[in-house]
Amino acid sequence: MKNFRLVGIIALVIMFLSSCKQCVKEASYQVVPLPQEILPQDGANFIMSPKTVVVFPADNEKMKRNAEFLVEYLAQSVDYKLKISDVETSNNIVLKLGLENENPEAYQLTVTLDQITIQGASEAGVFYGIQTLRKSLPAVAPKAKISFNPVIINDLPRFKYRGFHLDVARHFASIDFVKRTIDALALHNLNHFHFHLTDDQGWRIEIKKYPKLTEIGAYRESTCIKGKSEDQDGIPHGGFYTQEELRELVNYATERNVIIVPEIDLPGHMLAALAAYPEYGCTGGPYKVWGQWGVSDEVLCVGKESTMNFLEDVLTEVIDIFPSQYIHIGGDECPKKSWKKCETCQAKIKELGIKSDKKHTAEEYLQSYVMTRMENFIKAKGRRIIGWDEILEGGLGPDAIVMSWRGMNGGTEAALQDHEVIMTPNTHVYFDYYQTRDTENEQFAIGGFNSVERVYSLEPVPSILEKDKHHLIIGAQANLWCEYLPSDSAREYMIYPRLAALSEVDWTYPENKNYNCFIKRMGKMFDIYEREGFNYAKHLLEVSMIISPNIENETVEFNLSTLGDAPIYYTLDGSEPTENSTLYTEPLQINSTCEVKTVAIRPDFTSKVKSQEISFNKATLKPIKFSKPVHNNYAYIKPETLIDGMVGDPIFNTGAWIGYLGTDMQAVIDLKEMQKISSVEMTLLIEPGNYIFGAEAMKVEISEDGENFKTIKYEKYSDVDKWKDVAKDIETVVLNFDEVETRYVRVTGESVKCMPKWHGATGEPAWIFVGEISIK
Repeated sequence: MKNFRLVGIIALVIMFLSSCKQCVKEASYQVVPLPQEILPQDGANFIMSPKTVVVFPADNEKMKRNAEFLVEYLAQSVDYKLKISDVETSNNIVLKLGLENENPEAYQLTVTLDQITIQGASEAGVFYGIQTLRKSLPAVAPKAKISFNPVIINDLPRFKYRGFHLDVARHFASIDFVKRTIDALALHNLNHFHFHLTDDQGWRIEIKKYPKLTEIGAYRESTCIKGKSEDQDGIPHGGFYTQEELRELVNYATERNVIIVPEIDLPGHMLAALAAYPEYGCTGGPYKVWGQWGVSDEVLCVGKESTMNFLEDVLTEVIDIFPSQYIHIGGDECPKKSWKKCETCQAKIKELGIKSDKKHTAEEYLQSYVMTRMENFIKAKGRRIIGWDEILEGGLGPDAIVMSWRGMNGGTEAALQDHEVIMTPNTHVYFDYYQTRDTENEQFAIGGFNSVERVYSLEPVPSILEKDKHHLIIGAQANLWCEYLPSDSAREYMIYPRLAALSEVDWTYPENKNYNCFIKRMGKMFDIYEREGFNYAKHLLEVSMIISPNIENETVEFNLSTLGDAPIYYTLDGSEPTENSTLYTEPLQINSTCEVKTVAIRPDFTSKVKSQEISFNKATLKPIKFSKPVHNNYAYIKPETLIDGMVGDPIFNTGAWIGYLGTDMQAVIDLKEMQKISSVEMTLLIEPGNYIFGAEAMKVEISEDGENFKTIKYEKYSDVDKWKDVAKDIETVVLNFDEVETRYVRVTGESVKCMPKWHGATGEPAWIFVGEISIK
């Protein structure tokens, strides 16, 4: 009996010690975004428990609010709230100012046995130290004590402007969703929220002097479905924010060190305003709030002084609501058709003495007049304008900030003109683009492709800028346009985890960035997303395929990976992979036609099956070179893309398609020995909405020496009207001919040099995008 009792006591002691050990969780400083310097120290760990007290400086309300934020954030993980005090005792987390650093957002986080200290160059610096501390905890550790290794973290942001843009004009978003998004910006160390409040499809801000802007302009009768203007859902849509709501939202954001940058897009994108006040248009209307996407030709009549007064009145109320240093006035995508026909606008051009020249039309200079006038008006009120990169056309004032969205060329040009620049290129940070090539299994998007990796790869400072211009690049921003994102869950799916990649672009210096390291650190961010209930995209939990064609040994190498150590299984026969399939242990070398299918299997999550078909033919993995130059935007893509045996998904900027504008595609393939051939195929992407047409003609030439070629087949295609109703498609053009023997094959795809009358850009050259060439 005594032995039994002794065994029982020992068991209880072991259970007690085990439970104590389990209730202490380890913090990790490998957070997102990564701090600039993490210096491990010697000594014992600091243990945070319910007895720990957060200490802030007396008589500093901002620091007291920081302390309250820290308590709230930590409680999200440990499920208990620490006390706050302005008196230090023992086992404290101390928040204080006084860090000597020119950057007001800099902080130092120090952990010793006795306390954690977050010292900032300002209250904002302390706030970002708090973000690092909160993310170092396990996302879910209810009632646990937290053990912090001794460390000194020295940190500050690379850029002063770290932004995210939300379009609420196309689809209205509730104040609660906007607040939730602002909370997420704080979590990711972002500090500017660009609020796109007006557009052709809706006016979302109350302007008291012009009540019909929200009575009429905030609502549309119907919305187009998947980009087809003739297909309408028949469901009224609308909503707006009162000035009282917006002032409260400003306070909410300010507490979290987020500045709201309001945008009133002008002088185009104004159809909702014209529906309310048609007298400010060139024709006088009637106008309707647009139920389709794209850009309306109906714009403000800027020849009327009353229109200028209207804009100044609106901006006066906007400036009164939003204390931001920056006011965004758009300036993008303003068609000039109505101005060319408008007698009032033409009279204004004559009055101003505007003349067209080799660079710009008179109407483009008229827009410059509008933007300059609004800039001067805003400047007189102590603010600065931001505009999309089109505001460079015709010149602008020295204090204007350019937001570069059409790639980075506009931002580069602006910096060369000594303007401050915010980089937001659609090539990297448009979050309404698809984030995976597997578009068939994704919610519908506007197009394009910006994966987490592509977002992370953005370098906001162009390499061609001299160092004395680098300071003019003040940051980067991601844009979420919401044509096809009507719900909170749809918007969140497009935001996360790409927002995490953006945060490291904006915060972390390039020498500290590493994508593979970032992916490993994302595990904890996913835990936070789960805890907060974000509908985040899980592509990083799926299998990543890095596919590398090898011309020398004529194989395609597949490198497979996934977040963490989850096992990956694959098949090569097209069957669905399971945990009974082959376990991936080393890169796959593919040298024949097959379908690679992969899956990552975790105890609590099985990824989607990811697959890739490869079809070998006589051209596959043979030497290839271009005879005509590729467009600069796609010069980075290797010629081997056209003979890798894989047809890309129908997204033009994934790297699977090579683009030409105004020139023909022409490539020479070396079969390496004399071979008999009788057919050549060329795979083309068709997307007229993005000015992408098929081939106007195709030609096949052969040569034995690679120098002297003779044509064996030429075919002209005259029916460009067949693409009129095509939204997006992949087309294979085939040329069959009598069997010939050759070593070299030159293939030409002639582009459409003049788009037809039914296209909005009639007369201009079309893009031609080629994805694959096959020879049989």
